[in-house]
Amino acid sequence: MGLDLGADDYLVKPFHLSELKARVTAIIRRKNFDGANVIIFNEITVDVSAMKITVKGNQVFLTKKEFDLLVYFLSNRNKVVTKNAMAEHLWGDEMDLSDDFDFIYTHVKNLRKKLLEAGAADYLRSVYGIGYKFGDV
Repeated sequence: MGLDLGADDYLVKPFHLSELKARVTAIIRRKNFDGANVIIFNEITVDVSAMKITVKGNQVFLTKKEFDLLVYFLSNRNKVVTKNAMAEHLWGDEMDLSDDFDFIYTHVKNLRKKLLEAGAADYLRSVYGIGYKFGDV
């Protein structure tokens, strides 16, 4: 009945968190990337299912957190993303209790460095006191 009323998906209890995460990821991909497993943004290509990043055809090796952060930035392209939102996306709800998000700066710095070294333009902008914005220069 829920699906007939417009729900995108239904998950029967009990369920594994990995299945829930996979379904949420699929919904986000459908919403933000028209269901594509490959995201292309200028010279950056992200194969979500293979977790493979290329810049101008050269493969870029990212950590899991850096990969997740890049996909998060791409899904929120040209929007200001708060440090708190990034922390919750990468580490879950328990990050609400943290007052210090300096580790976010480290992940953003490493992601930026790897993309620049591979030949990508610098699409990341700091928004003082709030977070970051990823998008066209």
